[in-house]
Amino acid sequence: MLCGVPRVTNPNVLVGYDTADDAGVYLMSEDLALVQTVDFFTPIVDDPFTFGAISAANSLSDVWAMGGTPISALSIVAYPGKGDLMVLQDILRGGAAKMQEAGCVILGGHSVNDDEIKFGYSVTGAVHPKRIWANAGAQPGDVLVFTKQLGTGIIGTALKRGIASDDHVAASVESMLTLNQAAAEALRALTVHGCTDVTGFGFIGHAREMALGSNVTLVIDSAQLQFLPGARDYAAQGAIPGGLKNNREFAGECVKVEGTLAPELEALLYDPQTSGGLLVSLPPQDAEQFLARFDKAYRVGHVTPHAEKPIRIL
Repeated sequence: MLCGVPRVTNPNVLVGYDTADDAGVYLMSEDLALVQTVDFFTPIVDDPFTFGAISAANSLSDVWAMGGTPISALSIVAYPGKGDLMVLQDILRGGAAKMQEAGCVILGGHSVNDDEIKFGYSVTGAVHPKRIWANAGAQPGDVLVFTKQLGTGIIGTALKRGIASDDHVAASVESMLTLNQAAAEALRALTVHGCTDVTGFGFIGHAREMALGSNVTLVIDSAQLQFLPGARDYAAQGAIPGGLKNNREFAGECVKVEGTLAPELEALLYDPQTSGGLLVSLPPQDAEQFLARFDKAYRVGHVTPHAEKPIRIL
């Protein structure tokens, strides 16, 4: 579709949509660039306050994935005109609370009358032009590190089917509410070659973007991946989101599996995440420092020169 959209070249565009990065970056001066992103979606939990907070965390994540600091946001609201406005207020309150936690100010927003509820933010951040973390900089020899557990999409589907336990849902919600701010701050003084947050396209989808943009192959050790409590069981029971199937159809041809991969494990690799973790490509010594600084991070693989497929799963 984008092939038919005219492109206007501008030397101030440091990161555009050519490599499917998390956000755009526009040069303002020698020491300042703006990071801009937008994200919104339909409710994924029942509680409106929590939904608003998760939406905010998800929108903010793209700025941290670029190495930036969120500074301001505009809300995006689609809500039925005859709906309960107190529910809408709770959604907005939840988003505002999470934005305040991140130190990001809400300047306003826009709303439309829509029978289907949707909520999110357009977020602007600041970054030094020489300290941008693009998804297209991974280098052979790098270590791949990830900062959250996988499985929010599958657990959300299990919740809709009435088979998810309260404890498993609570753990998933806690993960989605956790900002990537601390992880980004732990990376600040280190050499980051490539970074992306894993969200709607799933782990494989976002890894694919990093591999293709960097012209390398990412080798993923499936035994190292960590999953939210209950996620593997629900995947085995067939709690598969529609987005997961789309992700597999889109990115599956870029993957080479070496050995045997359990079906539920394969499903989790394509599971669409909400407010997921950061996938980071660093030199080995910097990876070790990051793992020591941020105890939720863990090693998931390494980077090799471009091979037959962009993704190899062991």
